Amino acid sequence: MAAHLPRALRTIALTAAAVATLTALTGCGASEPLPAVSTGAVGEGRTAYPLTIENCGVAVTFAAAPERTVSLDQDSTEILLSLGLEERMVGTASWTDPVLPSLAEANARVPRLADNAPTYEVLMGAEPDFVTASFGRHFKDGGVVTRDRLSSSGIPSYLSPTDCDNGKSINGGTGQRSTALTVDTLYQEIRELAEIFDVPSRGDALIAGLQRRAAAAIAGMDLSGRTVAFWFADTKTPYVGGGRGSTQLLASMTGMTNVYADRVEDWPAVSWESLVEAQPSVLVVGDLQRDRFPGDRLNDKMAFLTGDPLARTIPAVSTNAIIALHGAELNPSIRFVDGLEKIRAWWDAQQGRG
Repeated sequence: MAAHLPRALRTIALTAAAVATLTALTGCGASEPLPAVSTGAVGEGRTAYPLTIENCGVAVTFAAAPERTVSLDQDSTEILLSLGLEERMVGTASWTDPVLPSLAEANARVPRLADNAPTYEVLMGAEPDFVTASFGRHFKDGGVVTRDRLSSSGIPSYLSPTDCDNGKSINGGTGQRSTALTVDTLYQEIRELAEIFDVPSRGDALIAGLQRRAAAAIAGMDLSGRTVAFWFADTKTPYVGGGRGSTQLLASMTGMTNVYADRVEDWPAVSWESLVEAQPSVLVVGDLQRDRFPGDRLNDKMAFLTGDPLARTIPAVSTNAIIALHGAELNPSIRFVDGLEKIRAWWDAQQGRG
């Protein structure tokens, strides 16, 4: 999955009016602009070079701030753009959704190498001096390029620590987490990238803004007693959010109980019989702007849920307790806050405050 990830929804034989209500709720939680984080020219900061960072079992050394960065995933791309580093970027790839509106102007200055994963030749054609990825699937054999191959070419690489478990990639290797992901790990990625580019104050400001928004989104919200499932993609064999990844963060921060909390994979593939048996009272569904798996897009998911005789018996579906989140909001990224805000908007509507 554009890194593997999904979850939570509910619905009752949806009529056109119900679909319209869902659409309105989705818009209600639209992304808000991130706080301004740029206070000076790139290069101003406290980073001392050469800088060495231990990154998922690899020691990466930087002689200076990178000048030609390629980001292989939307999640890492939006962090870099939020840090005001678009002039240091020469390519992006692997998009599940449109870029955050507040970053659209900056993103337009950076070439898109591919909507999904680029080939090795396309990557190297951009002449990068630094390559980042949110998911280790890009750095494994059979992916875009291994980190060893980049290193042998004198190109440092960086894998998001959100995809690292005991020094190994989860989505590029083990497929499982031994410990649950925390929001601090996402903040670690922001701090480290800001340090690599010698803009630590921008990283601190970005984190502070995310913390303020997250606190405001969950203040006074009580979803305890609600059970939730996160459905990312695939109508044939649904990929759902496990109990230790980014969707579990959303469940824990909002007080909901993930019906797949016992699964150690980020996105285990389950059956519809399993979802019916789990009886989630809320279903969070991925609204993906791509066509990689059957049912990536929200309309396709809703048509399946209301038309399939088994799926429509799920309590969340039969009571129309469905929340739509973009793929990037279900992945470990700065958009986790947008996910919280959309869940809050749904809850407020339930309380008659939306």
